[in-house]
Amino acid sequence: MTFEYVGPADDLAKGTALTTEINGIDVAVVHADDDNFYAVRDECSHAAVPLSEGEIDGCTLECWLHGSRFDLRTGEPTGLPATEPVAIFPVEIRDGDIYVSNTPSNGVNP
Repeated sequence: MTFEYVGPADDLAKGTALTTEINGIDVAVVHADDDNFYAVRDECSHAAVPLSEGEIDGCTLECWLHGSRFDLRTGEPTGLPATEPVAIFPVEIRDGDIYVSNTPSNGVNP
């Protein structure tokens, strides 16, 4: 598993997300309310819009268009209309920097 550098962890405030490209795939990196960092495919499985523009609530990311919600830990939808999960990617913090794996960890093809 290869990890790619994203940026300094201090640059991503709690409750915010940023978009980065990992291995040709748009990925939303989220600093969740539990103070952990998560990475998910930056595309809602329902409407194909960027999840990074949505609201973060706890460990949930809500799509801004139709309100689909996804668990940042599993990628599973926790609110309709989405019924399919989004790919999630392992995140490591190394010496204060964010690194994201280029391989999804939940078996969902990005």
